[in-house]
Amino acid sequence: MTLLSTPQARADGIAELKDYLSGLNSLSADFRQITLGADGEQMIESSGTFYLLRPNRFRWDYDTPNEQQIVADGSRIYVHDQDLNQVTHSSQKKILDGTPAQLLASEKPVEDYFELRTLDEGDGRTWIELTPKAEDTEVVKLRIAFIDGQLDTLLMEDRFGQLTRFIFDDLERNPQLDYALFRFERPPGSDFLQAD
Repeated sequence: MTLLSTPQARADGIAELKDYLSGLNSLSADFRQITLGADGEQMIESSGTFYLLRPNRFRWDYDTPNEQQIVADGSRIYVHDQDLNQVTHSSQKKILDGTPAQLLASEKPVEDYFELRTLDEGDGRTWIELTPKAEDTEVVKLRIAFIDGQLDTLLMEDRFGQLTRFIFDDLERNPQLDYALFRFERPPGSDFLQAD
């Protein structure tokens, strides 16, 4: 991986990211998530559907390998493990620092949260690397890729050296999404655990 050599090329990649975020109101997409350990060995692959409604609302519905739902309603995040019938919930702000969800869901300028630079992977994508400004975040680095101005891939590296890749398919930009999609309803009989 090398940095693009010209200031103009670097600025264009960052401008593409800012342009994409500036007109973004909502997203929906199918996703694949692949997590690699620090040793490069694949640990888990999962898939599902992702929804985003700015500001600060999102939902990940995991279908495989286990059914799980993550819902952010603007103030709290709920993680529902359907196999265990267990819900963990916590304040949204602390958990989101430095994450892809913060990058996409926040309406504040991206440079408020991240240091930005454009990368050249030589794969036809426009890659931007984002380093969180906040200290003590679980995430140490993000990389986001666009193809022809469309979001294609997100990479997230955590402080333990794990790398998680999100690959998006059937992405729809600014669809009409109902606020009800981002309201979490506690399942009957579930364990309800507050994590903060």
